[in-house]
Amino acid sequence: MQSDAKADWDARIAVRSDEDREFEFPDLDPPKEVTAVGGIGQVTIDWEPVPGAVGYLILRATEDGPLEPVDHHSGDVLSVPAPPYVDTTCTPGTPYRYAVVSVPEVTVAGRASETAGAVPLVADGTVPVVTVTVDAVAEGTELHRPWVPMIGSERLSQLLCTDVTGGRQIGPELEQALRRMHDEIGVRTVRAHAIFHDDTRVYTESAGQPVYDFTVVDTIYDKLLAIGLRPVVELGFMPRDLASDPSKVVFEYGAIISPPKSYERWGELVRKLVEHLIDRYGQDEVLTWDFEVWNEANLEVFWSGTKAEWMRLYDVSAAAVKSVDERIAVGGPSSAAAGWVDDLLAHAAEVGSPVDFVSTHTYGSPPLDVRASLERHGFGEARILWTEWGVTPTHFNPISDSVFSGVFLVRGMRSAAGRVDALAYWVASDHFEELGRPPRLLHGGFGLQTVGGLPKPRYHALSLLSRLGPVELPITVEGDGGGSLVEAWASRDQDRIAILLWNLTLDQTKASGAPELTRRIRVDLPGLAGDWQGTATYLTTRNSATGSGDSTPPYGSGAPPSGSGDLVAAAADLGIGDWPATDQHWRELARRSQLVSTPLTWNLSSVELTLPMPSAVLLEFRAR
Repeated sequence: MQSDAKADWDARIAVRSDEDREFEFPDLDPPKEVTAVGGIGQVTIDWEPVPGAVGYLILRATEDGPLEPVDHHSGDVLSVPAPPYVDTTCTPGTPYRYAVVSVPEVTVAGRASETAGAVPLVADGTVPVVTVTVDAVAEGTELHRPWVPMIGSERLSQLLCTDVTGGRQIGPELEQALRRMHDEIGVRTVRAHAIFHDDTRVYTESAGQPVYDFTVVDTIYDKLLAIGLRPVVELGFMPRDLASDPSKVVFEYGAIISPPKSYERWGELVRKLVEHLIDRYGQDEVLTWDFEVWNEANLEVFWSGTKAEWMRLYDVSAAAVKSVDERIAVGGPSSAAAGWVDDLLAHAAEVGSPVDFVSTHTYGSPPLDVRASLERHGFGEARILWTEWGVTPTHFNPISDSVFSGVFLVRGMRSAAGRVDALAYWVASDHFEELGRPPRLLHGGFGLQTVGGLPKPRYHALSLLSRLGPVELPITVEGDGGGSLVEAWASRDQDRIAILLWNLTLDQTKASGAPELTRRIRVDLPGLAGDWQGTATYLTTRNSATGSGDSTPPYGSGAPPSGSGDLVAAAADLGIGDWPATDQHWRELARRSQLVSTPLTWNLSSVELTLPMPSAVLLEFRAR
């Protein structure tokens, strides 16, 4: 039976709060030089970027039909941050017209460009070739790692939870999942909800007077710091005794989403918390922390007040933080679907509130390029923190357990590199209970790791990313879907060249695969001298044509191992039900869902392999 919290969530999650504004967005020019090129199973749309755009909306029509947005079925924002875009929702053999719209803010769309026509080609049994050329001898540039600064988590009070899920104790397993993010991936901070929720007992009233108790917060943050992680302090939700309407709640754990009954007392709570943290952990330590105001107030489900009331909450919160030390970083709006960014910046510019960083969220697409918003309002020096991001905003969605979601993570991180300061995947562990605890091992949870600590494909994707070297190398990608369907990221360190390749569409209707989108990849490294040996580490789905246990799908030479890193396929092979029945089942499931590495056949300065969609592969070359 559906819980009351989930029913409420489903009914209100898409309901945005006030979008009325007292300022105007710029009337951006439509993109120029729009092209559309048909390939097998896809059309690649390209255009010239437009100054001031945070993203672009792709429109499509049949020859005589109206232009409508291309829907890649992410359930969230359809705008993308930059060209090119690959459309795989089209019907092969059908002529289409495409146009592109400049987007100054996620709820605002400008004028459509001139149209460009294309016909997606029907598969004819051949596999198109994409050529990736890596300049392995170039000086290169710094390789940016947007996954390192931050990860998301269930509320951190769960670190203290002694209950069990699937026979596993919640607190110790959540702690271990976070430790693994730090130790194996290098993550530095954790962002989570509800540090002011009543289970932390930070605020009560006695005889009408505030009583502060940070004992539980101390225990939580002590555990986090012992792991080597720092908290992103999200200021929320509302303590019951401070709420103007305690009946307004969200989630199974009853987080109160009401404005405060007293903004003065809210500000004093924030000030007391910051003072206490400095007293306990030291000024130098707390100066490295970020303080974020609330969570997704632009959705009705997370804030029962008005936009003006939230802006007041922001002003009071920021002033309280800065009253302790002006150097402490505070920001927001911590909004859903990239909303209210311009609203906060315009408000802060008018009233003089500080914004040290802008934070927002999106799912199902690479994060938009909100640098344009910061420049527009005079906050060009503010950092950009995407404090939630993922493949889907939907709880219990099977796509979260899929290889598709892992390759999606790689693609999004590459898109964000160099233009955001943090891209925090939501979340580290399936020990997550906003709408109820996990009912089974593979339930489509948000976590990068399962209950029991097994890595999902998205965790494997992060591990592949973490193996890239410090120097980014120039690349070119050419061919059918090159640079749009098939992408690459190349790097070098002292004695190794690492190249991450992937094949992915944003079209979630093809999450299980699409044979017509398979591509043959030729990787060229011209000028590479000396004797090198190579390995390929794959992230792939189980190919249904091969059957269980067959590791060689029918893609010819250079074929990827089937089901490498595919936890769902491994569980199916073992006949796992809701939960593994024995410790042996847990161990065998962990073994079978590992990434598979194979030697590379090295032909002078090139190598060839096959990439189905979805899949990724890390090529590593070392001098002998």
